[in-house]
Amino acid sequence: MNKRERVIAAIRKDIVDYVPCGFSLHFPAASAYGDAGVKAHLDFFKQTDTDIVKIMNENLVPYMGELTSAAEYERLVRGLSLKSDFMQAQLDFTKKILDGCDPDSFSMGTLHGVTASSIHPLEKMGMSYDDTRSYLVKLLRQDEKKMQSAMQRITDCMCELAAAYVKLGVDAVYYAALGAETRYFTDEEFDKWIAPMDKQIMKAIKDAGGYCFLHMCKDHLNMYRYKTYQENCDVVNWGVYEAPFSLEEGRKFFPGKTVMGGLKNRSGVLVDGTDEQIRAEVKNVISGFGKSGFILGADCTLATEQDIHKLQVAVAACRG
Repeated sequence: MNKRERVIAAIRKDIVDYVPCGFSLHFPAASAYGDAGVKAHLDFFKQTDTDIVKIMNENLVPYMGELTSAAEYERLVRGLSLKSDFMQAQLDFTKKILDGCDPDSFSMGTLHGVTASSIHPLEKMGMSYDDTRSYLVKLLRQDEKKMQSAMQRITDCMCELAAAYVKLGVDAVYYAALGAETRYFTDEEFDKWIAPMDKQIMKAIKDAGGYCFLHMCKDHLNMYRYKTYQENCDVVNWGVYEAPFSLEEGRKFFPGKTVMGGLKNRSGVLVDGTDEQIRAEVKNVISGFGKSGFILGADCTLATEQDIHKLQVAVAACRG
């Protein structure tokens, strides 16, 4: 099996020669964009030799000015489309990486969910992480109609990006869903405001012919809000230690779906383990979960300062 065949077999729950793996990290700001970013990605893929090449996305919905009301927000996002500079920059970035990476690998483009994408313009206003989330909720509660119109425009843009990704040749789209933290939206608000748009984008990924990797993270995560997302995802990956929600619980919660994960992203053996400890943990995770319907990975993106050697050891342990 080559890498792509191995990952697809894992998604389909077919027999694999060994468990495939995929890891990613946020590159330093100087090498997150443009040609420097392309080189950083290709170097990372070559050094780690992972089965999945995950293309990061730092080309976010841009700052458009001080968004002090829902009406202002809705007015400013009306012009967003696939032709917008940030969208075209991400597509150009993706194409260059695909042209340079191992053609036998399984490729995946990153797409930020409607909650994250709606918050990105607010982050440029100097707010903290918690403040931007709370502010989005505040705007929605003040003027639901205007904010839902604005978020629908963003959702439609992300659907366009999903289709364009697949047209470029990626095998899958990594859908980074946010918004299920218990301290922001209520369950009823999430079901009404967020879930329908998340599902629309995930369906667009599938309709375009790509595999959908559903990623769920952040602390105080309510996994139960994603129960109805199963129809349009192929692989699930979540913050096991943030939720908390074990791999086995996830397998039961998302029956029939392939699970990606097994290792902590900001602590544990990938941070301070010896080579032997890394090998032992990888073997333990695989033996505990089984080889069927499993992709070894981390809970979320790794730290920018990640020791590449430790990843090399983990990848090799999958194949040992």
